[in-house]
Amino acid sequence: MPLGARVIALTALLWNLFGLLVFVLRIAVTPEQAALLPPEQQVLDAALPAWVDGVFGLAVVAGTAGSIALLLARRWAPPMLLVSLLAAVVQTLASYALAPVWAVSGMAGLVMSAVLLLMIFAIWAFARTAARRGWLR
Repeated sequence: MPLGARVIALTALLWNLFGLLVFVLRIAVTPEQAALLPPEQQVLDAALPAWVDGVFGLAVVAGTAGSIALLLARRWAPPMLLVSLLAAVVQTLASYALAPVWAVSGMAGLVMSAVLLLMIFAIWAFARTAARRGWLR
């Protein structure tokens, strides 16, 4: 794999490690800490079923694993990154369908969700390109 592609793969790994950190911090919140969150955030957290957090976890774990595979030039990177992308889409749709996300975050939240999904898509698309070019083994 060319050096530039390795830099992209490393950037993807850092991106997904950050997502993994956000997930861990989200599920590690104690009831005392949750009580200190803004009321709007408390309403959102209460409205979302636990399976949405599970899908979030799947997205970031698959994304991290796929990014490691991409950095190591492994063939299984694109399928793992596709799982991450699909899980992120499900999580986003569920969040907007099941909780008052739009009322709390408005257009800024929608733009942020779109940017996140575009980044995940770009990482997956890059992995597919790497596979087509024969960089993955």
